[in-house]
Amino acid sequence: MPTQIILTSNVQGLGSEGDQVAVADGYARNFLLPKSMAIIASPSALRRIESLKLLRAERERKELEQAQETARKISKLNSTVELQIGENNKVFGSVTSSDIASALHSRGFEIDRKAILLDEPIKKLGTFEIPIRLHSQVIASFKLTVESPNLPVSGAKPSTSETTPKEKKLARTFKKRS
Repeated sequence: MPTQIILTSNVQGLGSEGDQVAVADGYARNFLLPKSMAIIASPSALRRIESLKLLRAERERKELEQAQETARKISKLNSTVELQIGENNKVFGSVTSSDIASALHSRGFEIDRKAILLDEPIKKLGTFEIPIRLHSQVIASFKLTVESPNLPVSGAKPSTSETTPKEKKLARTFKKRS
């Protein structure tokens, strides 16, 4: 028989703070109540739920304002990441969401790599618009420039005679496997 409880904190897959839900007796008695994640629904607890809802609304408002402020700062940001290129301007490696999170961290922003909305890793040089989900209602974006420190002079093709056999072997050794 289900037990009516009021959640005192967010429980993934069940509800948010202040929600009244019905759960199995054992789940409430053995997990939620001992960890102070919920209280049994009673008339006095129902009055307490109103104060919890007010606190949750205030906290959510502050989180939204904070996310909007961070979005304003991030939108002004231009960041650069370097990738090595080889013969025929082929890029070695790629820029992933972890690399972007590291670049943002070095600029003073603590962004989780999962919040960076990158469809696939960036595997070419250029400037890209990178979206970041800071809040369920706020998506910020900034410009990321991917460039190479050893970019050859335009119009000049790299000579194969400049590459030693040992360097060619090393290049093959570190080739990314698919």
